Amino acid sequence: MAKKKHTVRYTAKGLDQVVARSGTRSNWRKAAKLTRREIEAAAAFDPDEAGMVIDWSKVTADMPKPKVALNMRVDRDVLDYFRRQGRGYQTKINAVLRSYVEQAGGRRA
Repeated sequence: MAKKKHTVRYTAKGLDQVVARSGTRSNWRKAAKLTRREIEAAAAFDPDEAGMVIDWSKVTADMPKPKVALNMRVDRDVLDYFRRQGRGYQTKINAVLRSYVEQAGGRRA
């Protein structure tokens, strides 16, 4: 396998300096200069993209429905379990309830 010419190696310390300087590991200036043809050519040679064809003309974006505020009583140990999971515990509770509804044959509104 031929060595890629654009590969850059950093030590952990060097990478931390790059991130501290630019706030990202990506070279956005270089990426912004790429033409559409260059981007498509790079994607064509990427093994992860091999054979992938996406028809973007039929893509839809469904906006999520707003959540409803709810005041409910649950067992302390159940709430503690989810809170121990950290940030996003209410989203996890919703996911568990969503799974239950789907398994029970309910439909999404």
